[in-house]
Amino acid sequence: MPKKPAAPATTPAATEEVNPSLDAMLANLSMARKSGGEGGEAAPAAQRCGLIAIVGRPNVGKSTLLNALVGQKVSITSRKAQTTRHRITGIRTDGDTQFVFVDTPGFQTRHTVRGTAALNRNLNKTVQATLSDVDVVLFLVEAGRYGPDDAKVLALLPKDKPVVLVANKLDLVQRREDLFPWLQTMQTHHPFTEFIPLSAQKEADAVRLAGLLRPYLPEQGWWYDAEALTDRTDRFLVSEMIREKLFRLTGDELPYTSTVVIDQYAEEPAVPAKGKTKAAPTAKGLVRVAATIIVEREQHKGMVIGDKGERLKRIGTEARTELERLLGTKVFLEIWVKVRSGWADDDARLRTYGYE
Repeated sequence: MPKKPAAPATTPAATEEVNPSLDAMLANLSMARKSGGEGGEAAPAAQRCGLIAIVGRPNVGKSTLLNALVGQKVSITSRKAQTTRHRITGIRTDGDTQFVFVDTPGFQTRHTVRGTAALNRNLNKTVQATLSDVDVVLFLVEAGRYGPDDAKVLALLPKDKPVVLVANKLDLVQRREDLFPWLQTMQTHHPFTEFIPLSAQKEADAVRLAGLLRPYLPEQGWWYDAEALTDRTDRFLVSEMIREKLFRLTGDELPYTSTVVIDQYAEEPAVPAKGKTKAAPTAKGLVRVAATIIVEREQHKGMVIGDKGERLKRIGTEARTELERLLGTKVFLEIWVKVRSGWADDDARLRTYGYE
């Protein structure tokens, strides 16, 4: 399991990315926390812990935001829509508060796409199941934009829980004052508890968001160790990392109905240094992984392998390099490609491949 990196600074200076005039707008719109206990401060000595869902349409930046909030990659990212297919938990522990963030698949509105009905149903069930358990919902949209797919996700959100409107990709907005009329319109769609503009790639914005969320979490003991970053296993993280490189290096050539299955995952002990009878207690060994990339058609297999196997080799090299950094040990990685037609529309095979 990856170790927790050094905690980022949480001083007020970390909020310099916020535009002062935009702050004034928010104040005028009374976007402060509702009274009556929903966001009130409690005694600082009490521990807080709660579940926070990150939801939004595909490709709006949910995984990028989760990684920024945790301080390390726990959810894969790519420009290909619907990269996230599982409920990914990321954990951030600051002071007396433990934030348990859940990155959900982007809600898939195209249920009838040929050959993907079962997969899409599975992804949407994951989103809906997550929403039933959480304390707070982060509804992620692109700053200044709101379309039909966003509206379909918003319609699913619970009416009895705080929903924070997170306007991502703020760095792409030329005139931030233009967000004022857009925000007024957004308030007519849902009674958002808070509004926060940010860029998910900026650490300072992640710090600011976490500070805003703290009062919404219930006073209770932490669920995880203070050093924990995710509840997912290393084996799962390995499969996701390979899938990320697959999507990034094939671009739009390869349909998104491809997945990765881990056939073997073994941790081998460290070899003792010459002249010693056993390895040091802190010495890292080797992680040996055998994985299979599953594709729908024979021509897709050729896309993944590439000319003389060069693309598959690059997928493996980039995945291994990042895995060694993530796991803190050497990784021996073997990858094969197999064709399994119809897997994305087969409920039994989905379960075999690890879809909940």
